Amino acid sequence: MKETIQNLPQSPGVYQYFDKKGKLLYVGKAKSLKNRVKSYWRFTPQFRPNPDQSSRILMMLGEAEKLEYIIVESEEDALILENSLIKQLKPKFNILLRDDKTYPYIYIDESQDYPRFEITRKVVKGKEVTYYGPFPTGGRALLDAIYEVYPLVQKKSCLREGKVCLFYQIKKCLGPCEGKVTPKAYAEMISEVKTSITKRKKLLDILTGKMTDLAMNERFEEAAKMRDMIQAISSLTLTSNIDIANRVDLDVFAIKSGDERGVIVKLFMREGKVISSSHSYFRHTHIYDENEAYKQALLEFYSVDAPHVSRQILTAHSFEDADQVAHTLSKRFGQKIEIATPQRGPKKKLMELALQNCDELLRKPKEKNIIEQKVADLLDLSAIPYRVETFDNSHMMGAATVGGMVVWNEGEWDKSSYRRYELHARDEYGQMKELLSRRIDRFSEESAPDLWILDGGQANLNLAKKLLSEAGVNLDVIAIAKEKLDAKAHRAKGSSRDLLYTDGGVMELKPSDERLHWIQRQRDEAHRYAITYHQNKKRKEDIQVSLLNQKGIGKATLKKLIDYFGTFESIQNASFEELIQVTNHQVAKAIQTLKDEH
Repeated sequence: MKETIQNLPQSPGVYQYFDKKGKLLYVGKAKSLKNRVKSYWRFTPQFRPNPDQSSRILMMLGEAEKLEYIIVESEEDALILENSLIKQLKPKFNILLRDDKTYPYIYIDESQDYPRFEITRKVVKGKEVTYYGPFPTGGRALLDAIYEVYPLVQKKSCLREGKVCLFYQIKKCLGPCEGKVTPKAYAEMISEVKTSITKRKKLLDILTGKMTDLAMNERFEEAAKMRDMIQAISSLTLTSNIDIANRVDLDVFAIKSGDERGVIVKLFMREGKVISSSHSYFRHTHIYDENEAYKQALLEFYSVDAPHVSRQILTAHSFEDADQVAHTLSKRFGQKIEIATPQRGPKKKLMELALQNCDELLRKPKEKNIIEQKVADLLDLSAIPYRVETFDNSHMMGAATVGGMVVWNEGEWDKSSYRRYELHARDEYGQMKELLSRRIDRFSEESAPDLWILDGGQANLNLAKKLLSEAGVNLDVIAIAKEKLDAKAHRAKGSSRDLLYTDGGVMELKPSDERLHWIQRQRDEAHRYAITYHQNKKRKEDIQVSLLNQKGIGKATLKKLIDYFGTFESIQNASFEELIQVTNHQVAKAIQTLKDEH
């Protein structure tokens, strides 16, 4: 390693430290690889870590045995690659922030005579598009409230009909489809709605009046829905009297690390008013690094397809790479973006408000995550498993082979992150390999979790560890399987126990152990998800088999086709010439006829 460091180039790049087992410890970026990496070490009187480094870096250097590096063209490329590798590989001494959600915006395209307000998470093309947000929570409630209070065009399809509908009859639309309102009058109402999106007091007052009227008329279910809408809109913003007179747009980031976890608070100010806020927690606070935290938070939040980016981003702490991050974001969005840490005035008060909320959130107890801490202690995991991915595959005699991945995140099922996989391997080991490999390939887009749970025994555990090691990813893995009685795994309730396969060996817990129940719950949800997909796919395949049989195609020919093409969909999409190569003219013609009929 000493020789590698002494011969490093002056080029920008990314460097990686590994321990003696080849496990990735740390990823960093540098404007000059030679200068940056050499600063970690002292070379005389002997080669040793530089004592001026932080305790986190000194701990990492104490374990480091090997250095590798990647040369890139610019410091900006190094910054982006560093961020991508941290997400993908989860190095032991880098923090990993898990807030890669895209927030919704409300937008309006005023190139139309009678425009509507809509929700989007991506850029909408158009010269007259205006965005409002982002709205981490409550955005949909705010949009619904707008249509409840103002008689706008209620549905996209309304204007196409050319005649007024029920919405006009109940006074929720002004009837532009029949010209009952002029574009100018409609535009005046749009202007009023725009004000209501950022200054919501009038909107909330109207909704409160409607809720009261509904309750007085004993329409309690409708009143309750109105109450929920009011609460969702009210929760959009932190209570704040801060008002910046020049109607500026600002995004505010504050990050703090506590004893057991850290927190990120974001405030979004539009036209001088705080219109929404959000927060998220992160782990690995014992290796917390402020510069790394702000870098990740900003690069992840401002993705390439962000609908709106404020020209000024405020951070509660100044950080080393602020100028480089600002340059990268400016280039990404084609406009100058400034990152600043204000020292006085209303902007300084905004920072203080964000930091106060960090302190308050860190004080809150983590009641629903107690079980995750117990599981981490039991299995000696490197991180508390707040985010867990569990895998299972399902098939019947090799037919309709599928895999499923379910995700547990912060104490609840994250169903939007569930994934289904159509598998092609013939044996169960090959199927699990295909399933896990495909997930690993997506780590750069969808970060690795804190823990993998596999349905299966030692073979599957070894397979997962091998695949992760080859990919250079640090990730804890366990497997769960029924103990075998008479060489068979009896699944009947009570006939056999679940065994846990871990790095430390096979573990058996009492059936009443809540930690076992938590792991079983993950496994059972993955099994339910995979088998539901299998049943649906099998049903579709049975229909396909029946249709092919009706065309005189027997089992032997069908097996030949499946063995060659892999799936019914591939058979359907095959050309006449491809089908002839596998079967004959008669069969190929029958399949082509079936395709034309359906």
